[in-house]
Amino acid sequence: MIRAAVLHTCGQAPVVESRPLPVPAPGELTVTVTAVPITPLDLLCASGTSYFGTPATPYVPGVQGVGTLPDGTPVWFATAAGMRPGDGSMASVVTVPPAAVVPLPGDAPPALVAALGLSAVAAHQALHRTGELVAGEQVIVLGAGGVVGQAAVQLARLGGARRVIAVTRSSSPGADAVVPLRPDDDVDTLAARLREVLDGPADLVVDPVFGVPAAAALRVLRPGGRLVNLGSSAAATAPIDSATLRGGSLRILGYTNNALSTAERAAALTEIAGHAAAGRLTVRHVTVPFAETAEAWQRQASGTTDRIVLALTS
Repeated sequence: MIRAAVLHTCGQAPVVESRPLPVPAPGELTVTVTAVPITPLDLLCASGTSYFGTPATPYVPGVQGVGTLPDGTPVWFATAAGMRPGDGSMASVVTVPPAAVVPLPGDAPPALVAALGLSAVAAHQALHRTGELVAGEQVIVLGAGGVVGQAAVQLARLGGARRVIAVTRSSSPGADAVVPLRPDDDVDTLAARLREVLDGPADLVVDPVFGVPAAAALRVLRPGGRLVNLGSSAAATAPIDSATLRGGSLRILGYTNNALSTAERAAALTEIAGHAAAGRLTVRHVTVPFAETAEAWQRQASGTTDRIVLALTS
């Protein structure tokens, strides 16, 4: 038998209980799980209101995790839990197809890699794959207090950005300047505060929030500048004016991890894990014993900006 966090009713927290040891299908790999993050996608799928539809219950949530193969190789792995039928990563042992597994450096901290995971992949690819970051550019990261934003600030620096400006309601280590995001900000006010800390127009904006912050950031881009949107945590729409777009020949680009091939995802995760192992990349996270999954789930759902990682033992 294994331990697993099982969600019985959409909208409620999963509870830890015993389940039979999973039997791998032909070609599948068995992973002994070490650390699992509770991510916004997990919460969304488990709510029963996601664009993937209502998942069949009971099921084990968790779209990603870190563990070891039977030969001791440390790995990151993905699942489709909540998006397609089947169980996810929140169990002491899982079975997954080889394409879902990425080997990790032996010195990569499991909890940190779990906390970074697909959020850091999104930040990395928004900067490089879609945003086409060039060394020497000036980058603005909106929502820099969240996991995606924290990773984007550091990855922009590692990618050769000349200056990185963080827009956030909290702190953002690694930024050259932090612009506070206030509840009553309008586009003009926030754009003015951005201009105060920028060294000339910005080249690239990483935007996980949209809304007023995105519209303000567009006002301070250089001609031909790019804004890469990968979320809408501030608002689903933004007060963007045509004159700003046309006057600067600006580009607004969309990004989603769903567009990545498994090879692209693996390459990004390998780079991210290498940075984490070397101490160059981190995000705020807290580790919680697996037995406290239900309480941790509720804390993550309440809006804490720290990524909660469930710690498992074999």
